[in-house]
Amino acid sequence: MSANLHVMPTVGATSSRGRSLHRWGPPALHGWTSPDAIFRKACAFFAVAIIGIFALLVYEIVRGSSLSLSRFGVGFLFERMWDPVVEHFGAATFAYGTVVTSTIALVLAAPVGIGIAIFLVEMAPERVSRGIGFLVELLAAIPSIVYGLWGLFVLAPIVREVLAPILHSTLGFLPLFAGESHGVGMLTGGLILAVMILPFIAAVSRDVLRAVPQTQREAALALGATKWESIWHVVLPYGRAGISGAIILSLGRALGETMAVTMVIGNNPQIVASLFDPGYTMSSVIANEYAEASSPLYLSALTEVGLLLFAVTFVVNGLARVLIWRMAGGHASEHA
Repeated sequence: MSANLHVMPTVGATSSRGRSLHRWGPPALHGWTSPDAIFRKACAFFAVAIIGIFALLVYEIVRGSSLSLSRFGVGFLFERMWDPVVEHFGAATFAYGTVVTSTIALVLAAPVGIGIAIFLVEMAPERVSRGIGFLVELLAAIPSIVYGLWGLFVLAPIVREVLAPILHSTLGFLPLFAGESHGVGMLTGGLILAVMILPFIAAVSRDVLRAVPQTQREAALALGATKWESIWHVVLPYGRAGISGAIILSLGRALGETMAVTMVIGNNPQIVASLFDPGYTMSSVIANEYAEASSPLYLSALTEVGLLLFAVTFVVNGLARVLIWRMAGGHASEHA
């Protein structure tokens, strides 16, 4: 028994005479009426908006600091005097405090953060790794004002009564550990920054080490390497650029931290050699004095300090991105 089957014409099919058959479905949408086109143009607008916001931010900071730039010029970066009464301003003292506290934070936090990442990825059982990893991420979510209160009421007394006497008795011959500590100072500011950037270094380094292919570890172990040798000679070199990027990104966080450092550094606009003495940072002086700026030049000088901090942070984060892109490019070339 035979049946006549009706063949449905398909999209794009042509008849034997070369004429296009009827297209089934709704008519095609073109231009701005297409959902894909609308979505594409909306995403492009948002991307361009980010560039516009960045440009507007730079413009406003430069415009706000124009009076100080024209008055002090490049000497603003190297002048130590900060006297609002006579309207003579220089950022060298604040740059010095920012560099010292950030260096202390990196020296202390980087080895600990990388060690935590190695333990979580290479040594800890999965259940322990998840639990400690959650605590590390929780530390990153604590507000800076809470860190500042903890530093003022817990860390500062420990520095004054325990840490400073030990450092002074053993390394007091060095100018860095000379004098008496009152709890607040650049050492305390560096310590609080180390605690704050530690979870960032640990979390990013953990993700970098997890990205190392398992075959790299297995190949090293198959050649007779120990667990430590596999980590030191294979895993860490493979993720070196990414770990460096994590450290530099954390440095950007340390450079711009405000409230916690302001509460424990002492806020003394002087360049001193001892880490026990109070100091000042660029972000701290802006937070403390911006609301009290009583003259246009005073306000412009504080804005120029913010411009300097913005430029340093932009360069640091850019360097971190370059290192991360370098790592990604190196991995792609190795797998090609």
